[in-house]
Amino acid sequence: MPNQKILLVEDDQNFGDVLRSYLEMHDFVVTLAQDGEEGLISFKKGQFDLCIFDVMMPKKDGFTLAADVRELNKEVPIIFLTAKTMKEDVLQGFKIGADDYISKPFNSEELLLRIKAIMKRSGSKPEPEEEIKEFTLGDYHFNFPLRILTYQPNGEFDSKDKLSPKEAQLLKMFCQNVNDILARSEALTKIWGEDNYFTARSMDVFVTKLRKYLKKDNKLEIVNIHGNGFQLQVKTEEQSS
Repeated sequence: MPNQKILLVEDDQNFGDVLRSYLEMHDFVVTLAQDGEEGLISFKKGQFDLCIFDVMMPKKDGFTLAADVRELNKEVPIIFLTAKTMKEDVLQGFKIGADDYISKPFNSEELLLRIKAIMKRSGSKPEPEEEIKEFTLGDYHFNFPLRILTYQPNGEFDSKDKLSPKEAQLLKMFCQNVNDILARSEALTKIWGEDNYFTARSMDVFVTKLRKYLKKDNKLEIVNIHGNGFQLQVKTEEQSS
């Protein structure tokens, strides 16, 4: 298996060099850029398995860079490095599509473990043959392997959306637990790999996105179950009228 490639964008030259050397010591191929504009140029030129972006950078900050990268590639994992710990900043990062968020100063080994966990989760795994791969939800049809959610009222095509990998995984878990409670801890552990404050906030963002996808059918609703998780409710025509 070829060495995995990381794009590291960090404006502190000394810190960037130390972090690059540490990651290279663990067999990653690292491209280092020193500001957001240089980082975007590097991303367009190469193929990367993961991106690590500092948030506070000249010319183009990490959030703006991540948004630009998401326009080009919705799947490459992104980790933010930041001295900020404000909840609003964490939420902004996850809304853009961050996979993880680590505050400076941090232990290099902790970053390495997070990188390995993300790499493992983002690797494609074949679905068991007997597992259901397509679902019907009210007026929607969901093809999990293709990550396509199609809205087809009365059986006629209206529109379709291509979901991100995490959106698709989360919707699949909801489909497997229709009208039952999906425990937050179960979803976090299976999709994000761990249950903590940051991953929980990320899940909230993804639930909000799924609600927007499903809003055309008033028979469908994802509700919060306080202290437990969420429930995808599929109502009858009488209940929704």
